[in-house]
Amino acid sequence: MRQYQKQTNELEKVICNCCGRELKVERGILKEGACRLETGWGYFSNKDMEKHSFDLCEACYDQWISGFSVPVEITEETEFFPAADGEEDA
Repeated sequence: MRQYQKQTNELEKVICNCCGRELKVERGILKEGACRLETGWGYFSNKDMEKHSFDLCEACYDQWISGFSVPVEITEETEFFPAADGEEDA
């Protein structure tokens, strides 16, 4: 869950939706590893026309994916430029 400062829209707080821990944010920048998931549900879903989003701390992410039947695909990056809110990763 993310909270933003009303006047500047600067990131104020990030809370892991799984464990409830507040993640470290300094001057609007998230200062630790986290997973942000946003998905829109379409016509063939029971959640048609809903958008869901949540944040997971790294520990909760690791616990979550450890239960997957098919492991996540992992590739090495030489540079990392996180997408701004509202943008998708390329």
